[in-house]
Amino acid sequence: MYQQVFELHADIHKALAHPKRLEIIHLLRDRTLTVSEIQEMLDLPQANLSQQLTILRRSGVVASRKAGKQIYYRLAHKNVIKASDLLRQILVEKYQNSKLADELTLKMSDLVPLTIDQVCGMRLSPKTAAFAHKYQNENYYFCAAGCYHKFKGGPDKYVN
Repeated sequence: MYQQVFELHADIHKALAHPKRLEIIHLLRDRTLTVSEIQEMLDLPQANLSQQLTILRRSGVVASRKAGKQIYYRLAHKNVIKASDLLRQILVEKYQNSKLADELTLKMSDLVPLTIDQVCGMRLSPKTAAFAHKYQNENYYFCAAGCYHKFKGGPDKYVN
C-alpha cells in the first residue's frame, strides 16, 4: 500500500506535466467552463483540447458534467490550485536572481487589484494572469493565449 500511494502521486504529476494542461487548470481556478469556452480561451484545436481534458479527467484532476450538448469542466478538488500556486512560488524563489526574475516576481501592490480579462471577462490579477500586454501605458491581463491574441490590437480594435 505504501508504494501504491507514491504511484498514485506520480500519476497526478504525470497528468499535470504538460503546459497546456496546467493552463487549463489555471483557467478553471475559480469557475466552471464549457469545452468551447476553454477552446476559445486557449486557441487550441478541438482534438488537442479533448486529449488534454481526457488526461486530466482520468487522473481525477478535473471533473465534468454534461448538460445537453455542452460538457462543463471544473477542478475536482480546490487544493489543485493551492498545489499549483506553491509550485509557482518555488519557481519564483529558484529564479529570483536570474533574467526571469522580473517576469516571475511581483510586488504585493501588483497582486491586490483584481482586473478583468477584456476578452472573456474572467476575473484575475497579475499573479494569476497567463499573459500581460502593455497598451498605451496601461497594463491588460489575460487568462490564456486565445484571449491575448484576440486583444493584441488594443481595446478599441477588439470587438467582443
